[in-house]
Amino acid sequence: MIETQLNDGTPVCIRRVRREDEARLREGIARLSPQSRYLRFFSGMREAPPQVLRALATPDGHDHLAWGALRSDLPDTPALGVVHAFRDADDPDAAEFSVAVVDEYHGRGLARLLTAVLLLDCAREGYEHFTVHVLPENRPALALARSLGAKGVAYEGGVSELSIDIEDALVALHAESDVPGLAAVFDQFGGRALGEGACGG
Repeated sequence: MIETQLNDGTPVCIRRVRREDEARLREGIARLSPQSRYLRFFSGMREAPPQVLRALATPDGHDHLAWGALRSDLPDTPALGVVHAFRDADDPDAAEFSVAVVDEYHGRGLARLLTAVLLLDCAREGYEHFTVHVLPENRPALALARSLGAKGVAYEGGVSELSIDIEDALVALHAESDVPGLAAVFDQFGGRALGEGACGG
């Protein structure tokens, strides 16, 4: 578990997603605006299909890594944001990367914090790069990816495919470690209790 803060000082904890978080993930997806759900899932569905939700809530810590953010001061709230990496079956050094943040927390630095945690976890698991599929109109996601050194590799069916080198992305983020929330992530990652603790149950 990582205790950190958003750009505005809001306290958050970031911890590994667990099977019992399925209901919390469902609530978080329902809180996304139709536009945010479309940009994340390429669909306006209000609820993820049960099999998708189950997959999102059952990371194995190796081929599927997932971290979620909760308010440290309001631990019973739905997830504020979640980030995932699914290992590519054809390229074990690569992972499909995705991040989603509920609308009321947009623009507060949460996606960057979640991404930093996932990058650190993926580096420890031996991943070398992320693949990201983004709709061209998703400007915040494109801006985040490009700040991490993303390079365009394909464009098909109206979706851009980007590649992010994990080591390069961590170097870029570490250069921003004067940001208090980001510095806390780097300081705490790898601690003895990482991924443990009572945040959110």
